[in-house]
Amino acid sequence: MESVPAIYGTRERVVQIAPARVSYEMVPAITRTVYRTVKVDGGYSWEWRVINGRKVLCKIRHKARYQRLAETVVVQPERQRRIVSPAEYESVAEEVLVQPEQRRIVNFPATYQTVARRILVREGSSRWRQVRIPRHCRY
Repeated sequence: MESVPAIYGTRERVVQIAPARVSYEMVPAITRTVYRTVKVDGGYSWEWRVINGRKVLCKIRHKARYQRLAETVVVQPERQRRIVSPAEYESVAEEVLVQPEQRRIVNFPATYQTVARRILVREGSSRWRQVRIPRHCRY
C-alpha cells in the first residue's frame, strides 16, 4: 500500500473586520457680534413756561444722543451633522486543502532472474589418500 500525503496551499481573501457605521455630532451655532448706533435721547418735548406773565406751552428741542449697541446675531443655527464611516476590510491568508491524502494499493508483478548459487554436492570428509606429486619420491 502506498500513501500520498495531502497537498495544502495558501489562499488570500478579503474579510470585513468592521461594518459601516453612521454617527452624529452636534455642530455649534455660528454667531457674530453686530454693532448698531441707536438714538437714545433727543428730539422735541413740550414744556410749560411763563412768558410775559402768561403760562405758555413751548416746544423744546433736545440735542440728539446716540449710543453704540452690541448685538449678538445667529449666522447659522446649531445643527446635527451625519458622519458615515465606511466598512473596514483586511486581507487574510489561510491554508486550504488542495488534494486530500490518498492511499493506493500497488501491485508489483513477479520478477524472475537466473542466479548462480553454491549447492552441496557431497558431504566433506577427512581421510588419508595417496597423492602423486611430480618430481618427488616414487613408491
